[in-house]
Amino acid sequence: MSIQDLKNNSAFKIITNIFVLIFIPFLIWMLFFDENSYLIHRKFNKEINDLESTISFYKTKIAEDKATIKKLEDSLQLERFAREKYLMKKENEDIYIIEFDTLKK
Repeated sequence: MSIQDLKNNSAFKIITNIFVLIFIPFLIWMLFFDENSYLIHRKFNKEINDLESTISFYKTKIAEDKATIKKLEDSLQLERFAREKYLMKKENEDIYIIEFDTLKK
């Protein structure tokens, strides 16, 4: 293959075009080395997804806590909650904690 045949090749003409010679380094620079590169955008998108899942988790927790607070407006429910969760008791009252072994032997 001679140099003349190589110059007539259409792929060679495209590769040696001045616009292509400028565009390829520009594209590589923008994808990997620039401050706003694709890799940085991918990292930020992952962080955004993690934060959105955290937001949804806390929204469900807030909804559960609001339901618990609404339920605790009743004085009997408040007393029951205090006894079960914080082991509070009335005067002259004894509390016995019964724990069941849930491990299979």
